[in-house]
Formats: sequence, C-alpha cells, structure tokens
Amino acid sequence: MHSLRRLVLALLAAAATPLLAGAQRVAASDKLVFIVRHAEKASATDPDPSLSDSGTARAEALATALLDARLTDILVTPRKRTQETAAAAAKARDLTMHVVGFGASTPEHVAAVAAAVRAAKGNAVLVVGHSNTVHLIIAALGGPKIAELCDAEYSNLFIVRLTAAAPPGFVRAHYGAPDPANAGTCAAMQMR
Repeated sequence: MHSLRRLVLALLAAAATPLLAGAQRVAASDKLVFIVRHAEKASATDPDPSLSDSGTARAEALATALLDARLTDILVTPRKRTQETAAAAAKARDLTMHVVGFGASTPEHVAAVAAAVRAAKGNAVLVVGHSNTVHLIIAALGGPKIAELCDAEYSNLFIVRLTAAAPPGFVRAHYGAPDPANAGTCAAMQMR
C-alpha cells in the first residue's frame, strides 16, 4: 500500500513541476484520472447488488490508497456497487459523487464519462466503473487499449495523466487484497 501511495505522490509532484527546466508549468487543466472497477459484489444474481464484506474492505483500501491524491471529483454509475466503492474516498475528502448514467448504449456512457472527466473543475478525478467499461474509458481518455476486465479482477487501479503538453500517461497499479491467481484469465464474460 505504501508503494502505491508513493506512486500517487510522485505523479502529483510530476504534475506540479516545471516541464522544461523551469520554462513552463503544467496547465491548470491537467488531470490525474484514477479509474477502478467497482469492488466485490455481494450477489451474482441481484441486478444491483451491494458490496460484499470483501468489497467493503476493498473500498476502504481504495480510500487509503488515494488519501494523498487530493481527489477533487468522483464519478460513479447509477449502480449501488460503484457508489459504495467510492463512498469511503468521498467521505475522506468530503466530496459529492457525480452519477454518470448509462444512456442508451455503452459507447454513449463511455463518451459521457470521458466528457465529465474533461469538464471536471479539479485535477484529481476518481472514476468507478464496471469490468466492461473501464477499458473503454481508458481508451476514450487517450490511454492504451487494454483488455476488458475479467469477472474476478477487482484490484486494478489505472491512472491516466491528461496533460496539454504531451500524450496521456498511463500507469496500472493494484490496491487492496490481491486478485486470485487466475483472475485475469476469462473465457466467457458475465455481467460485471
């Protein structure tokens, strides 16, 4: 956990340091975007489940991991599991979560999330999504194309650094309890 907090601090420091030997500073519109999938859910059959005990522990671990990130904005979906995942981080910073709806399709939702990130007034945004949207949100923000998350993957923390001075930066880290050894191998995707 301490290494993740050091990474967050290093990224924040990089965002606040001069770009070219003191020539210019990073623009105020630059952002660090922290993107996670919701934590473990209590039910595989409930269409809108709450978090399990493991999920609640992971949500607390997320808040701890992002303690030094100085979050300014939190974006979630209408689903309880995304809101419960972000709740501890929101409470730690006294922030209101902003719900970005699903719209008529996944592409519309992803576009709405990317637009909300870019419109956010602050420079440290947490996005809590689903296994079938996280990879699309990363790509919509200019990050690399990565695979859709498997059903057992919960520990990923993706960080996209948006800056006007360079292409987006990207880091993949982990937080909370590790995923099972085979979590990243999935033959058939289920509802996330």
